Amino acid sequence: MLFKSKIKWAALGGLVLSFLSLLVHLLLAKYSSADLVQYSAFKGFIEDLNINVGGRQGTGYRKVWRNVKSLESLQPYANARSRYPVPTVENNGFIYAKIFGGFEKIRSSICDLVTISRLLNATLVIPEIQESTNSKGISSKFKSFSYIYNEEQFIAGLKNDVTILKSLPPNLKELRKKKHFPTFKPKSSASPTFYIKEVLPKLKEAKVVGLVLYDGGCLQPILPSSLAEYQRLRCRVAFHALHFRPEILALGHLMVERLQALGQPYLAFHPGLVRDMLAYHGCAELFQDVHTELIQYRRAQMIKQGIVNEELRVDSHVRKGNGSCPLMPEEGLCLLFWPGKALISRFDSGVLAPPPIRVTMLVAPDTMVPHPHCGCPRGSISPHARAHDHESAFFANDAHQMVGLLLRAMGYPPKTRIYLAGSEIFGGQRVLIPLRAMYTNLVDRTSLCTEKELANLIGQETLLPEDTFLVPPSKSADKLKKEWDKAGPRPRPLPPPPDRPIYQHEKEGWYGWVAEKDLEPDPSPIELRRQAHRLLWSALDYIVSVEADAFFPGFNEGGSGWPDFSSLVMGHRLYEMASARTYRPDRKYLDELFNSTRDNFYHPKRNWTLSVREHLNKSLGEEGLERDFRLSKSKSFLSHPIPECSCRILETTKIHRLSYEGDVECPKWMEEGFKTVGFQKIRANESESEDEENLEEQLQSDDEGNTSSTTPLLEQDEEMDPND
Repeated sequence: MLFKSKIKWAALGGLVLSFLSLLVHLLLAKYSSADLVQYSAFKGFIEDLNINVGGRQGTGYRKVWRNVKSLESLQPYANARSRYPVPTVENNGFIYAKIFGGFEKIRSSICDLVTISRLLNATLVIPEIQESTNSKGISSKFKSFSYIYNEEQFIAGLKNDVTILKSLPPNLKELRKKKHFPTFKPKSSASPTFYIKEVLPKLKEAKVVGLVLYDGGCLQPILPSSLAEYQRLRCRVAFHALHFRPEILALGHLMVERLQALGQPYLAFHPGLVRDMLAYHGCAELFQDVHTELIQYRRAQMIKQGIVNEELRVDSHVRKGNGSCPLMPEEGLCLLFWPGKALISRFDSGVLAPPPIRVTMLVAPDTMVPHPHCGCPRGSISPHARAHDHESAFFANDAHQMVGLLLRAMGYPPKTRIYLAGSEIFGGQRVLIPLRAMYTNLVDRTSLCTEKELANLIGQETLLPEDTFLVPPSKSADKLKKEWDKAGPRPRPLPPPPDRPIYQHEKEGWYGWVAEKDLEPDPSPIELRRQAHRLLWSALDYIVSVEADAFFPGFNEGGSGWPDFSSLVMGHRLYEMASARTYRPDRKYLDELFNSTRDNFYHPKRNWTLSVREHLNKSLGEEGLERDFRLSKSKSFLSHPIPECSCRILETTKIHRLSYEGDVECPKWMEEGFKTVGFQKIRANESESEDEENLEEQLQSDDEGNTSSTTPLLEQDEEMDPND
């Protein structure tokens, strides 16, 4: 009896302590919630990365951040190189335009419009950006073009190229409202001949023509050599005249300062997960959720419009193997299972070494099933197993992701600062969970800026009602009984089994229509406003990506003909500073590496890490530029604006393998300035680094040098050879 009494008192004491603990936690949550909401990533940077800062400037540090020496001689040079008269007041008339589409299409279209205005000797009226014009209730301070770009800088920067007005003269504006002037809807592949023969006569006759742009451009990317000055005009528009408005520039540069706090570099990554691109290339099956249906719906629309001339359903994994789909952040690697052990691939000492690790659950051969998307099918015997006493080895899909593994293979440590560009990632934040697990300092604009800073960028707006979810009315018991009575005489067949219930969370949000409707509804007023806001977020991402110490694209060179964010950033970085670290990966080759199961793949000089590093290092330099020239320039000039907009500073001590038709030597004043300012600085930073002309020697030195490092990137593991 006494024993039971003690148990009761102990139980009562445990309940009291639990209650007190819960009360304390609630109080802590209440008084610390404000700090959690206002958490900013750049404060966390200092805590995470302020370790051994002085020792980070070693060989490994320089290898992943320093400039590409083979491209140092390329310099920006978009000035006119032949007779180029200043535009006169007397010309052929006015051109006004409406631009549809997102940030990339707007930027590319504006450059083409200026070029066409120069070609037709016309006055350009500042184009109307429909993404902001169609949004109701946005700040009255900014309208259309001025919502993201600086009108005054745009006009002043091109005064020697094209006459630009903010609007049509009043008398012509009234006639435009009455649709008195001819309009054209040119494609992005329209040739100069089309404008000379079709548009120019109408322009001379009516004095005003309108252009409606949907394709992200209105002039073909490649122009004849006789029109090289028009290509340089494109560069002057994109890289000199087309500035964001001051508020965007100020916040963008503030974000760069926060990312580079304490002198630390950062890498910008754009996943390239855009619905239109995924639908065009047939990458729907890579998601396996509601996003698959959304992609398929958009692909069906493209087929109906004649944009896509293929079947609706295609094998997305075959497309991914061809390099047509983005580098998915959720892409898996394979784990090699031995009986009772798992050989988990790790990036240690620059080598992908598979150390044996005990697992609690044994893997039986008869329990494995084929896995079509892994490097080696589950249930098959690998070459390692055949050479190791006939023990069975199996591969299983891991939740690691492709981009994180590539960056880790290059040598970027887990605390690397990575900026995630892309105003809205299709697929949601779920697809980024593996990348965030590998790189804890993965941030975006929401974690670098406060809500007040972003709100100031938007300005004061009229309040709009939020999209509300309307619950369908429930049927009363009397109504259900009447329906049953009218169902016909008995005996009745059993009713069919009910469909899977559609839950409320599946109906809410911008994608909720997929659950109940076959047609995508028109965007609501609040969604139109969000589309306008995305222009601002993309502008911030563009600034941060161009200024980044390194840039890694998840998807570019799509081949659709539409400009994409990564290609525009890569072209801008190539123009401003060609030697900056801009990766140009071959997605097809990388997919082959991820699916490769070669024998002894973890040994030095043959392991997976060194293969990845060799490919990505080559993509930084001349080999990557040559491939980019073949694939990108025919689709978008701004993605590869050389040699038309560049010059080369010749050095007698170097032989340049990369050469273009039309390559020119930089003027003497540029060469002197380069030598006195930039060249000496680059040489001073790299004088301490070892020579890496021989890639094999470089990779081998990584394996030997990392073993003595006091701060290894990862935990050191001992290499195991199954043949021992």
